[in-house]
Amino acid sequence: MIRSVFIALVIFVLHTELRAQEKFDPVAWKAPYNLSLDGWGIERFPIPIDFAPKIPYKGVEDVRFTTGWSKPGSDEYWSYAFLWYIEGQQVPNSKTIEANLSMYFDGLVNRNIGKRALPKELIKKTKTKFKKLAEPEGEDESTFTGTIQMVDYMGKQPITLHSTVHVRKCPGTDHTIIFHQFSPQERSAPVWSKLDGLWHTFHCSE
Repeated sequence: MIRSVFIALVIFVLHTELRAQEKFDPVAWKAPYNLSLDGWGIERFPIPIDFAPKIPYKGVEDVRFTTGWSKPGSDEYWSYAFLWYIEGQQVPNSKTIEANLSMYFDGLVNRNIGKRALPKELIKKTKTKFKKLAEPEGEDESTFTGTIQMVDYMGKQPITLHSTVHVRKCPGTDHTIIFHQFSPQERSAPVWSKLDGLWHTFHCSE
C-alpha cells in the first residue's frame, strides 16, 4: 500500500513538472529584471530543468550566448552565461555551486550523447571546483570562482571552463538571482570583458 502511494506521488510530481514545462512561454515571459538582449543569442526555459531535474530549484533559466560560442575556431567558443531566477531566499555555498553545476553539465552532455554520436571512451563525469571570494564583487551578496572539467560534446574532446558565479537579491522580491559565466578562455581574454559587461549592466526592475 505504501509503495503504491509513493509511486502515485512520484507520477503526480513528474506530471506537474511536465505541465509546467509545457505552459512556459519563453517569448511571452517578462523578466522582472534587466539583462541585455543586444548582440546575444537568447534561450529561456523553466526550472526544474528537464536535463538536470535534481537541481532543487523552481524558476527560470535565462541564457545569453556569445556569437562564437558554438564555433570551434572562435575565441568565444563555449563562452556564454545564464541567469537563474529562482524562488525563495537561497544562500548557496561553494559545495552547492559545485553540485548543481556537476548535475547541470552531466545532464547537458548526456542529452547530446546520441545526437552527437559521442564515443563511449570520451564520456566522463563532470568535475567542478569552486571557492567563495573573500569580498563579493560589486552589488553581489556573494561571488564564487572556479572551473568545470567536462566533455565538449561539440568538439568531441575534454574541455575546462573557467567560471564565475554571482548571487544577488532584488529588493522587494522573494526570489534569488544566480548568474553564471563560462569560458575556456583565461580571464584576461577579451571575451571576459564581454561577459563581465553583461553582468555589470544588469539591474533589478524598478
